[in-house]
Amino acid sequence: MADPRTRVPPPYGTEAYDLGALNSEQQQRLYHFKINTRLANEYYLRNHPEVGMLLREFMRSVLLERPDNIREFASTYYTDASLPEKIQRMVNERPKERD
Repeated sequence: MADPRTRVPPPYGTEAYDLGALNSEQQQRLYHFKINTRLANEYYLRNHPEVGMLLREFMRSVLLERPDNIREFASTYYTDASLPEKIQRMVNERPKERD
């Protein structure tokens, strides 16, 4: 079976795939590393709902205000002294997940 990476171009801004760079053991270890990293990230995000709320509220603010200078807006948004209280209040008010 052909490698699926040969059918699609590499991600934008990256070099072409080097299909011979890793032997099969290295490919298997990389695959397991990716899976374990995704699981660890999912676990972290589930235990830290404030991360999602920070991102969601930032995106909401950007879409509502449509700033001309996104970097300046982000800097102001994330350095707002009231942001931690706002996010904590949102975490406390969110519906509890069912087990």
